[in-house]
Amino acid sequence: MPTLDPMDEITPELVLRAYAYGIFPMAESADDPTLFWVEPKLRGVIPLDTFHVPRRLARTVRAGPFEVRFDTDFEGVISGCAAARPDADETWINPAIRELYGALFRSGHVHTVETWREGRLVGGLYGVHLGSAFFGESMFSFERDASKFALVKLVERLKAHGFTLLDTQFVTEHLSQFGAIEIPRAEYKRRLQKALTIESTF
Repeated sequence: MPTLDPMDEITPELVLRAYAYGIFPMAESADDPTLFWVEPKLRGVIPLDTFHVPRRLARTVRAGPFEVRFDTDFEGVISGCAAARPDADETWINPAIRELYGALFRSGHVHTVETWREGRLVGGLYGVHLGSAFFGESMFSFERDASKFALVKLVERLKAHGFTLLDTQFVTEHLSQFGAIEIPRAEYKRRLQKALTIESTF
């Protein structure tokens, strides 16, 4: 089991060790230069075999209004996730988060799912990949259903490539409609350790 020292400098390598232990970094706000470790007592996950697509969204997915791309514009996606929105709390994506996850993207451990319309990035998400686990970090939408469309395409890809765990960190009302549930920390770690023994390619 990886060990973490709170005094260690937070590097991309340390972030991966933290994910393997069930911990992830956050910042209080975009203006706060510091990071802290989070390990929820109840962890949000979306079981891949019971992922639910609401009826109206299913019609949108069938209509295919967006072009989907993978791993083509990390900076665009993280900027979209960090953008201020009237319906969302202040972003926690600070410069340290951008730098760390940008390095992990370049090393192949972070992936993006992007929705485009007429050559413009209108929604998407990003997350960390270890073994057969995908740890969703953040999502954004500049058009209706753009981020939800990205989530549906993410799950399709994870299923096709043999992933076993989709971690959402927490459960929100938005994620509940897709079948997100909370599980105790011990159960999460059991599922995580199993997922880390299986190598899946994104």
